[in-house]
Amino acid sequence: MANSITLFKKYIDLLDEVYQNASVTSALDGDMTLVQMGANTNEIVIPKISMDGLADYDRNGGYVHGDVTLTNETVKFNYDRGRKFTVDAMDNEETAGLAFGKLAAEFIRTKVVPEMDAFRFATYAGTAGISKATAGTLADGAAVLAALVEAQNKMDEDEVPQENRHLFITPTLHNMIYAVDTTKSKEVLNSFAVVQKVPQSRFYTAIDLYDGKTDNSGASGANEKVGGFVKATTGKEINFMVIHKPALLQYPKHTVNKVISPDANQDSDGWLFFYRAYGLADVYENKVAGIYLHHKA
Repeated sequence: MANSITLFKKYIDLLDEVYQNASVTSALDGDMTLVQMGANTNEIVIPKISMDGLADYDRNGGYVHGDVTLTNETVKFNYDRGRKFTVDAMDNEETAGLAFGKLAAEFIRTKVVPEMDAFRFATYAGTAGISKATAGTLADGAAVLAALVEAQNKMDEDEVPQENRHLFITPTLHNMIYAVDTTKSKEVLNSFAVVQKVPQSRFYTAIDLYDGKTDNSGASGANEKVGGFVKATTGKEINFMVIHKPALLQYPKHTVNKVISPDANQDSDGWLFFYRAYGLADVYENKVAGIYLHHKA
C-alpha cells in the first residue's frame, strides 16, 4: 500500500498546476511570503500606514511636526470548502493511480475552479466603495469600447496606476469588440496589462454556495447536496470588471490532506481522497478604486 500512496501523492503534486491552467483568476494570486501570519492559522496580518500631508514651512519656526500611524489589520480567510471521493479497490495498483489522477483533474477543472473564480468575482463585486458603471446591456462592439474607455478614465481620475490593470470580460463582449475598427479595438485592449475572457456561468455579482448536505427540493427549494454554487437571486450578470491587482488580498491554499487505503477505510472497499480549497479573497480598504464593475441591469 505504501507504494500506491506514493503514486497517488505524485498526482497530488500536480493539482496546483491543474488549478493554474484552468482558473481565470489565478493571475491575481498574491505572494504569501509578503504577508505576516496572524496568531491563528486562519488569518493574516496586513500592515496599514497613514500620515499627515505637507504643511507651510516657517522660516523662523522651521518644520511643522506631522504624525505617522502604522497599524496592523487582521484579515481572516473567507473561503473554506472541501469534498472527499473514492476510487474503488477493484482497480489495481497502476490503474488506481491513473483513475485518481483523472478524477482529481476533472474535479478541479469542472467543480473547484469555476466555483473559486465565481466566489472571487462576486466578493470583489460586492465590496463597498468600488467604482461602478450604470447597469445595462452593451448592445454592440462600439458600446463595449466606449464602456471600457469610461472605465479607464474613471481609474485614471482616481489615480489608480496604469500598470497591472486586468480586464475580465465575457467572451461574447470580447468578440463583439473585433466587429469594430481593428485599430481602435486593439488600442483600447492594449491599454490593459492582461485581457482575460470569463464565461458568464462564473461571472456574477453575487452567488450562493451550496453546503453539500441540505435537501430543500421538497419544499420548492434547492437540493444543496450536489454542492457547488449558483447565481444568487440578487445577483446580476457581470459584463466586465477591471481589477488593479495590487488592490486585492487573494491568497489560495489547496491541499489534499489525506489519502486513506482500502485497508484503513472503515466505510467501503476503496481508496479515499480528501480535497480542500482554502483561501482569502478581499480588497484593501484604501484601494477600492482599483476595482471597476459593469454589470447588466
